[in-house]
Amino acid sequence: MTKPFHLAWFMNFSVDEWNAPFSAGGEPWSGEFYVNMAKAMERACFDYIMIEDTLMVSDAFGGSMEAYLKYALMGPKGDPAPLAALIASNTTKLGVVATLSTMAYPPFMLARLCSTLDSIAGGRFGWNIVTSGENYAAMNFGMDELPPRQARYDMADEYVELVKQLWDSWEPDAVVRDRATDTYVDHAKVHPINFEGKFYKCRGPLNCVRSPQGRPTFVQAGGSPRGRQFAAETADSIIAAASGTAAMKEYRDDIRKRAAAAGRDPDEIKVFFIVTPVLAETEAMAREKFDFYASSEGFLVKTLASISSVTDIDFSQFSLDEELPRMTTNGEQGSLEAFAQWGTGKTLRQLVADRATRGLDGIVGTPDQVASRLGEVMEEVGGDGFLITSPFQKVSNQYVVEICEGLVPALQRLGLTRTSYGHEPKLLRERLREF
Repeated sequence: MTKPFHLAWFMNFSVDEWNAPFSAGGEPWSGEFYVNMAKAMERACFDYIMIEDTLMVSDAFGGSMEAYLKYALMGPKGDPAPLAALIASNTTKLGVVATLSTMAYPPFMLARLCSTLDSIAGGRFGWNIVTSGENYAAMNFGMDELPPRQARYDMADEYVELVKQLWDSWEPDAVVRDRATDTYVDHAKVHPINFEGKFYKCRGPLNCVRSPQGRPTFVQAGGSPRGRQFAAETADSIIAAASGTAAMKEYRDDIRKRAAAAGRDPDEIKVFFIVTPVLAETEAMAREKFDFYASSEGFLVKTLASISSVTDIDFSQFSLDEELPRMTTNGEQGSLEAFAQWGTGKTLRQLVADRATRGLDGIVGTPDQVASRLGEVMEEVGGDGFLITSPFQKVSNQYVVEICEGLVPALQRLGLTRTSYGHEPKLLRERLREF
C-alpha cells in the first residue's frame, strides 16, 4: 500500500472566481473568504495553506497591463502577512505559510515579522522564501533591474544565514519571568550577532521574543539548478511545478541527492507537487467542465499572461500552433521549463491545455477516480505530497468544497492522507515530519 502523503493549498490573497456561479463576489479584502477557506482545509487535515505573493503589476503580455487587471491576475492583491495572522488566529492546527521576498524586506524586519507571526500562530507559521523574479518588482524597490539569478541566490544564501542568526540571538530560555528579582529577560541570554557579509550587515539581536519554532518553517520553490541547490540546502518543504510523473520523480530524486550531499537528511525535506484536480459526479461531467474552461479564449489569455509575468517573456508574440523556441529567462526559469516542455513537440496551444492539469493525466474525474490516481502518482514518484490549486486561475467556494469534502474524504478512505491531526499540538515543522 502507498504510504500516506501530505496535502497543502496554494492560494493568492486576490480576487476569487468572482464572475462565475458559486462565487464570493470578488470582494475578499476583509480576509473572511480566505479564513473560511482555511477552516475547510483544517477540517480536511491539510498540513498548510500557502499564500503566494508578487510585488508588481506586469505588462509582460502584449506590452500592456490590460490582461492582468481585466482578469485580476496581478492585482488587486493583498499583503500576505496580515492575512497569515488572521488565518492563524482563526485556526488551531493548520500551518500558515506566507510568501515574503528577500528583495523586499531588510533582513532584520523579516526576521522580526516572521518571529511575530510564528508566535501568533503558536508555532504553525512558515516562510515561503522567494528572491522575486520580475524586473518590475525590482523597480518598485528602487532598483533598475533584478540582479542575475546566480547573484540573487548568492544573496539569498547570505540573507537566510543572517536571519537564522537573528532568530538564534535569543537563547531558548532567555525569558525567565522571575518575580523574585523582577526580571523578565535574562540579558546574558540575548546576544548581538554583529553580522557582516558580502551583501548584508546587521548588529542584532532581535527585539522580539524567540518564537515557538525558534525559526519559521522554510518553504521554497527552486526550479533552476541553482534554485534546486538553494532549496535542497535550506527548505523544510519545497513547492515543485514539474510536469508529469517522470519529471516529478526526477525533481524529487535530485533534491534528495543534493540534500544528502549538503549533509542534510533528505527525509526532513517534503516536496509538494502542484496539482489541479477537476472534479464532478461522473467522469464525463468532469471532462465537460474541464473542456468548457480550458477551451475558452479567456483561459488561453489568462494562462499566457500568467506565465509571461513570472518569466518576463511575452508569449503573445508566438504562434499558438507552433512549438516554442528554446529560451532562457532571468525570471523563473523552473516555471518556464515546466511550462514549455521542450522536446515534446507540443504547440503553444497544447502547452496551455497541459497547464490546466500540470501535465498530469487522470486528475479529471470523480473524487474516487482522482484520489486513486494521486495515490498511483505518489507511489511512482516516491513522495511526499501535493499542493492543490485551482486549474482555472481563481478559486471559488464550490472548488473548495469539491476538494475538502469530495476529494479529501476519498483520499482518506484509501488511507492516503491523514484523517486527524492527533490530540497533541504540533509545530508545523514537526507536522511535516510525522511521515
